[in-house]
Amino acid sequence: MQRRDFSRSLLAAGGTAVALSAGLPLSAQAQRVAPKEGTDYTRLARPAPVVSPPSQVEVVEFFAYTCIHCFNFEPVFEEWIQKKPSFVTVRRMPVAFSQAFVPMQRLYFALESMDLVGKLHTKAFSAIHVERQRLTTADAIIDWVAKQGVDRAKFAEVYNSAATGTKAQQAAQLQEAYAVEGTPALGVAGKFYVPGQGPRTLVVANALIADLRKA
Repeated sequence: MQRRDFSRSLLAAGGTAVALSAGLPLSAQAQRVAPKEGTDYTRLARPAPVVSPPSQVEVVEFFAYTCIHCFNFEPVFEEWIQKKPSFVTVRRMPVAFSQAFVPMQRLYFALESMDLVGKLHTKAFSAIHVERQRLTTADAIIDWVAKQGVDRAKFAEVYNSAATGTKAQQAAQLQEAYAVEGTPALGVAGKFYVPGQGPRTLVVANALIADLRKA
């Protein structure tokens, strides 16, 4: 369902790179990685919008709940979030390559609005990829969330709200601004697009962040 597929072999290869760089400062990682423009990342022709203040480097994760590579990437990305520098701000952005993705976009933004991302974001991935549940329609999503102990009426209200719909539209606009071709992928500071390379995606992002801090 993605525009572009990423090999699982990259996950294994990239894991080594992350392990080697885990304890290094960003500047040292940048020297060791030396990512190549046009191969490891692309520079946007036009800056994408950011919401973080100038003192912060904004990193956007583009994902889809139905993407197996996003499911595999999620624990690595979450670990990176826990260890990231304080000057890095992270935003998660569910993509919509077609209208079929919109219900899952609404799922994420409803969870975010209700402060339930920490509780149910990873569970949603597992429900789809481990339990093989088809959380691709509003009814299925609302039923599943209710089974997780969330008030059904309240969640349905937030899920179906105009505000959640607006967030989904804005996510699609940001996806286009970064020219996202597949998931998982990262946008960095409104300037760079890092396509999915397994955990190495984060090594490349670290190097770009280090370069931005030196500029």
